[in-house]
Amino acid sequence: MKGFADNIEKLTEQNNDFRRVLYTGHNLQLVLMALQPGEEIGEEVHHDRDQFFRFETGTGEVLIDGNVNPVKADDGVVVPAGANHNVINTGSEPLRLYTIYGPPEHIEGTVHATKADADAAHEHFDGRTTE
Repeated sequence: MKGFADNIEKLTEQNNDFRRVLYTGHNLQLVLMALQPGEEIGEEVHHDRDQFFRFETGTGEVLIDGNVNPVKADDGVVVPAGANHNVINTGSEPLRLYTIYGPPEHIEGTVHATKADADAAHEHFDGRTTE
């Protein structure tokens, strides 16, 4: 196995897709995201997985069970399993971030260019990993 090794900051800053799965392990998944101004992920709850967010560009808010956390480049946020959460771009430029799910949430290789593509997909992790 070779795992994943690359410049995550550069990859995140260059990403324009709403969602792009980079690597899927058995217990963790690395995903790039870009939210356009005014865009949000949408409220969600992952009952069986924790989630980490790292923000590289832009400004926004992460809501966790009603608590509002302002975020900007270089900030990190952990959302515990079972928490209702949302990420909202409140700025005038794309909010670019990467997120790590533990365990994985999406199908390996998933790319959603837009939020509309992601909303239409309704896909969830099927047990297939990157390697």
